[in-house]
Amino acid sequence: MQTVRRAIVIGNGFAGAENQCIGLVRALGLSDNYTLYRARGGINEKLHWLPPSVHKQLQHVVKRINVFSGKKLVPLPPQTTCNVLEADASRIAKVAQETFDRQGPILVVASGRDTIDTASSIKQLVPEKVFLVQIQHPRSRLHRFDLVITPRHDYYPLTPEAQKQIPWFLRRWVTPREPPDKHVVLTLGALHQADSIALGSAASVWHDEMAVLPKPLLVVSIGGPTSIYGADLANQLTASLKSVLRTCGSLRISFSRRTPKTVSEIVVRELANHPKVYIWNGEGPNPHMGHLALADAFVITADSVSMLSEACSTGKPVYVIGAERCTWKFADFHKSLRSRSAVRPFTGEENISENWSYSPLRDTENAADEVIKALAERGWQLLP
Repeated sequence: MQTVRRAIVIGNGFAGAENQCIGLVRALGLSDNYTLYRARGGINEKLHWLPPSVHKQLQHVVKRINVFSGKKLVPLPPQTTCNVLEADASRIAKVAQETFDRQGPILVVASGRDTIDTASSIKQLVPEKVFLVQIQHPRSRLHRFDLVITPRHDYYPLTPEAQKQIPWFLRRWVTPREPPDKHVVLTLGALHQADSIALGSAASVWHDEMAVLPKPLLVVSIGGPTSIYGADLANQLTASLKSVLRTCGSLRISFSRRTPKTVSEIVVRELANHPKVYIWNGEGPNPHMGHLALADAFVITADSVSMLSEACSTGKPVYVIGAERCTWKFADFHKSLRSRSAVRPFTGEENISENWSYSPLRDTENAADEVIKALAERGWQLLP
């Protein structure tokens, strides 16, 4: 039996996609022995479509401009971004081939449409040397992957309810077109890194800042941008938060990098001066994992499948704002969360000290179990 001792993550520069890969790798016990490559990812979102090699060339040009001008006329991209390895399928396949006898097979984990071509090419070049897991539905030709891990709501287009919404002449173009087969693993939400070890570590790191705060601690996570966002939702959110402050000991708010400025400005203007409220300004260490570990309850905007999946894995109360504005498969995702009693709509009438119980999401752990089973069917096992 071959033993899998190492992993390769094929990323696309987006934290949401790459966190799913790394979360799965952690759950499989390979967090100390994986290498991150990127098929895309860059200096900023507008240049995201460029491969890392071009990012590095641009960084060199920017440095030269700054040197010759004597001033920092052009800001340099983050050094960490430009140090990421480029996902070259031929090179990765060559490494897998040359090191197989000595180090065994490689688990390749990819996520996002940007990674599909690279990941499937690796599999095609060395099919007996790698095991390929694709996270998020690749839309077509699933036979290119050993395992596909995707949320159930990606198959919403196949439901009778969805079919009624699609004009008949467009149905052949809407994917997926076939129900999941045996090598598709369905999850409720997104995979993530917020496992018990990570949360325990975060609780220790953030203890002095958060554990001493008056209880209950309500954490508000604001995402965006999507069509559901605007000043009206921001005003609704701030009004509701003001209403529940009387039942909160403390309130901490954080924004995504994608949060529209109009939304963040309204929230800051309305709440920043309240003595119970702390708003993270994006500077210094990101408190997100500390929030997950030490919060007593959450309010999360409906746009973020990732943030909701993480929060619902804690077993703590999760309130959602904006779910009624979601459509299509995202409405189906929220319906699934409500059916498990994992979330409730945030109205401003809540008593935050009230608790309720539900079965926490275990999507990452369950997906890892399915990977282990699939490896065993091939005659492979993970490093004990």
